[in-house]
Amino acid sequence: MKGWKDKQKTMRHYNLQAAIYDVQYVCEQNSKIESILKNMKINSKDKILDLGCGTGFLFQHLSEKAGLVVGLDISKKALQEAKKRTKKASNVFLVCADADNAPLCNSFFDKTFTITVLQNMPDPTRTVIEMKRVSKSGAMFVITGLKKKFTLDSFIALLERAQLEVKTLDNDQKLKGFIAICINK
Repeated sequence: MKGWKDKQKTMRHYNLQAAIYDVQYVCEQNSKIESILKNMKINSKDKILDLGCGTGFLFQHLSEKAGLVVGLDISKKALQEAKKRTKKASNVFLVCADADNAPLCNSFFDKTFTITVLQNMPDPTRTVIEMKRVSKSGAMFVITGLKKKFTLDSFIALLERAQLEVKTLDNDQKLKGFIAICINK
């Protein structure tokens, strides 16, 4: 039950921070997203999951390029902010749920993003395995790990435990986290 208590604490934190989150983290999130998108292509057939989407910051970068974007988050207040971003995007759908127990179909998504999420999860390996469950074989994953939570070795070990094949790993000193683009084996 400890895991759920940790998730409730995280949910309360992001419910309180939702209205000001973007102002606090716009530069950091933009840096991560720019790094990610220079290393991968999004096409009009892609079905994309943003697991732990928060306020939907990534949507503005994906919604015009992808066929479908699903944002999932445990924070209702963060999703209310995300909804404001999706008013004009008819291909973006929001789901309020726990990232470790996503109410989504198996083997559905082509690309899954998990940005600034794993440090909040009681068992990050479980979260990555849930990402794999809802993603197609050969799907691409974008996973970040904050440097204050993970060392480079522990982050790579997490990806290996989840049996992901790392295609690129960005360890830019200017970023507060590691960015991995992986393939579902």
